[in-house]
Amino acid sequence: MHRDSDDLTLDELLPPAQLDRTLALLSRLCETEIALTPPDDDRGLPVEFNLDPVARLQADLPVPRQQAAAELLGLILFHASKYRLAANLHHEAADSAYQELQRQHRELQASEARYRQLSATLQERVEAQVRLIEASQQELYESARLRAVGQLAAGMAHEINTPIGFITSNLGIAREYLEEIEEASQQDSPLRATLVDFHDLLEESRSGAERIARIVRDIRAFANIDRADCHDFDLNALIVTTVNLIQAEYRHALTIDLELGDIPPLTGYPAKVAQALYNALDNAAHALGSGGTVTVATRRTDDMVEACIADAGHGMGEETRSRAFEPFFTTREVGKGTGLGLCVIRDVVEAHHGRIELSSREGRGTRLTLSFPAGGEHP
Repeated sequence: MHRDSDDLTLDELLPPAQLDRTLALLSRLCETEIALTPPDDDRGLPVEFNLDPVARLQADLPVPRQQAAAELLGLILFHASKYRLAANLHHEAADSAYQELQRQHRELQASEARYRQLSATLQERVEAQVRLIEASQQELYESARLRAVGQLAAGMAHEINTPIGFITSNLGIAREYLEEIEEASQQDSPLRATLVDFHDLLEESRSGAERIARIVRDIRAFANIDRADCHDFDLNALIVTTVNLIQAEYRHALTIDLELGDIPPLTGYPAKVAQALYNALDNAAHALGSGGTVTVATRRTDDMVEACIADAGHGMGEETRSRAFEPFFTTREVGKGTGLGLCVIRDVVEAHHGRIELSSREGRGTRLTLSFPAGGEHP
């Protein structure tokens, strides 16, 4: 940018087109042709700008009129320089304002990026808290469910065991009385056939009473109402108890093959593990429909104990398998499933520092493998 004190050439002061127009106007004003030559020319009068000659004015005029024309042209150049200075100052101010706006824009963009990042971070924290709350709610739900089962089992044990004891005892005494009656009766007595039928009825009643007692024992073991929450337990025995319960639930119409291996005791919460096993068996039973077999196998692999529940049911498609562990996701009819079965199983296994694997193909069945640490690590 030039200032009025700078050394400027004639072309810098007036562009050629404007200079030609100025000379034409001066020529018309003076009624003679006026020309400009370089400042080092000896002819003509000097045209000065800031006391320095920038050109020589030549015209066929008296000297006073030539001097007036040269001074007039110098005055025009002076005001042209002032206009140029004002234009430069305006340009500088506009450029400075533009640069300032650019700087503020960059700062706003940086601030917006920081706020977006902060918003994303807050969103992640909110989602993490929501997941934590959902997990806590689910854990509370399962704990309440297990407590309800335990209370139910305790109530059943108290209310059922005593009358079952009376019934079993009375049936035993009735069988002894019946044997005495049979000994006292004649072989050809018409009551002989009735006594035989009565004997069969007593035996069936005794068998039914023992079955009820076994179911109560299984429920007590399933709910773990007689032991501390966390302790060593036999996974194979827990599987047998759970299988008995699921068989009773399906009226013994479900075929379950047990392939239980030699495994060490586990340390954990047997009631929760039993709930996970029950959910897995229940899912397998629903997948089978009206027929088929569920296989439950256990084995030890390195430092883990595996429990595998496999069925030959309808299996899962890729989309269903990808959402299988989502809470409340279910493929059953409305009202026939909560969608928490696999989710609960996964949480129970992870709470015991274990792993869960699900493999399934549509039309080829499903295999669910639950792996627990064999080293007795406390959950």
